[in-house]
Amino acid sequence: MNAREYLEILHVAERLKDTPRHCTTTNGRTESVAEHSWRVSLMASLLRHEFPELDMDKVVNMCLIHDLGECFTGDIPTFVKTDADRAAEDALLDQWVKSLPEELSAEISALYREMDAQETAEARLYKALDKLEALIQHNESPLRTWSENEYELNKTYAFDTVSFSEWLTELREAILEDTVSKIERESQQ
Repeated sequence: MNAREYLEILHVAERLKDTPRHCTTTNGRTESVAEHSWRVSLMASLLRHEFPELDMDKVVNMCLIHDLGECFTGDIPTFVKTDADRAAEDALLDQWVKSLPEELSAEISALYREMDAQETAEARLYKALDKLEALIQHNESPLRTWSENEYELNKTYAFDTVSFSEWLTELREAILEDTVSKIERESQQ
């Protein structure tokens, strides 16, 4: 890869800094996709000692690239995203990945195949962390920013995704405790 190719990749990825997500930060500011991807990656990196048998560098890489398709389509919340939306995002992402330098394209394509198949522990961990980060962020955002369906979603979402891991299940239960406390506390104000 030459310097120009490298810069072009970074220019495309920079779009995620300006791509708003459905969620807000603690202060009520709309979060960007880049901020979400950064924290999912941080979550993975911090779990190296909890999952020593996994290739955590691979998990971090999955977390870093998992929403790159949103450079082209924007963020569509999971509860409104259709199969047609997914297909459009996947097609645009695939077209871009194929345009990358050969060795990088092959690496990233392999990661996306593994992520999509959800057959490895690394892929399952990335997916769980992606969903859990969204729940944590909702718990950190003001209740007034939640849509009506998110009250129930924050109580039920991702339990199936974390069920392969006792540690992640414990984390999901702690997030649920925070959700219930937040709803009770902020509903009384």
